[in-house]
Amino acid sequence: MNILFIHQNFPGQYKHLAPALVKRGHNVHAIGMSGFQSQAGITFHRYKNARGTTHNAHPWVIDYEAKIIRGEACANLCMQLKQDGFEPDVICAHPGWGETLFLKEVWPDAKQLHFVEFYYGSTGRDVDFDPEFSKLDFAGKCRLTSKNTNNLLNLQMMDAGVSPTYWQHSTVPEAFQGKISVVHDGINTAQLCPDKSVSLNIRDVDGQAVHLTQKDQIITFVNRNLEPSRGYHSFMRALPQIQQDNPNAKVLIIGGDGVSYGKKPDKGTWKQQFLDEVKSDLDLSRIHFLGKVPYDVYINAIRLSSCHVYLTSPFVLSWSMLESMSLGAPILGSSTQPVVEVIEHEKNGWLVDFFNYENIAKMTTHILSLSDDEIARVTTQARKTVIEKYDLDLVCLPKHIELVEGLVTDAKPINHH
Repeated sequence: MNILFIHQNFPGQYKHLAPALVKRGHNVHAIGMSGFQSQAGITFHRYKNARGTTHNAHPWVIDYEAKIIRGEACANLCMQLKQDGFEPDVICAHPGWGETLFLKEVWPDAKQLHFVEFYYGSTGRDVDFDPEFSKLDFAGKCRLTSKNTNNLLNLQMMDAGVSPTYWQHSTVPEAFQGKISVVHDGINTAQLCPDKSVSLNIRDVDGQAVHLTQKDQIITFVNRNLEPSRGYHSFMRALPQIQQDNPNAKVLIIGGDGVSYGKKPDKGTWKQQFLDEVKSDLDLSRIHFLGKVPYDVYINAIRLSSCHVYLTSPFVLSWSMLESMSLGAPILGSSTQPVVEVIEHEKNGWLVDFFNYENIAKMTTHILSLSDDEIARVTTQARKTVIEKYDLDLVCLPKHIELVEGLVTDAKPINHH
């Protein structure tokens, strides 16, 4: 088959699926804006927007106009591919940025399998979760509603969809849920396995040398960017008590200074704002901000972790949470969706109220105080959970391949629930 992948930051969620389909003999092309480095069997095409959004446009339509502009640029590139003789049988795409809006006008017979990550809503999700940062006024709710224009058009056009968790699937309007299978992107549990023999020699963002081994008591916290939607503020507000109760603990904080989700701070960075808020109560010599680190450094930091804290508003599930479970780290997660879909309290991890800073500190200390046998009981079950439900090679990749190939070979795609 001819298979086309579309993702603005390719490979994104298709990191494993695209090369797996190459190995199965399919002709694979990909479209994106990123600086993807070509790899065997994948022909990559880069598109570029022809214009920016309109100055002084109505604020409720700016987001949709941006998606129209991307959709136009992607469609124009696809027309060139069509003129060159490329006809995809299946298009696997992340529609979140608008690239898929006009593909039916280019290839009306190509089957489309969309990655359905999230459907916006003004209640029960991230935007109304934390009133300190995300409470919307009437205009904000209207703007959020308009952002679903792109989502609705794509839900209607797609032949099938895939969501990584049941909760993310549930955010989609019920009329479209039957078209969407629940299959996670997949965790490479063979590669991401426990190894307490590792050590870590790095420097933090202040240039301080950090040498860590399995003998150290280490608390880890990881965000792509340190921000409220992923609980950075809750962790920092709990940190003075955590340090007071655990005088030997060292804290590794991994993540950038930017914003991935939610609004930007009025000035400076979220990282500095919440550090400044509690700085006078902290022992900074035991806290190491590592910034954005190479993947192997992140993996070994988690392998050494005595307690990994993962906090999130109700939003998409981070790969880092499942990776940490696979790596054998004792994990303290927020009792929010979709975390509670994966973690059962005191069975394969521990759960805590996102807003209860005192209890975050208390539960972190509790985990650090447990015996090796008690920790092993929970972390062994955590890894078992990931292997049984989210393993890349055993569970997720076979299901994804079946969905792609089934769009052409079967009258109806198989729905995995």
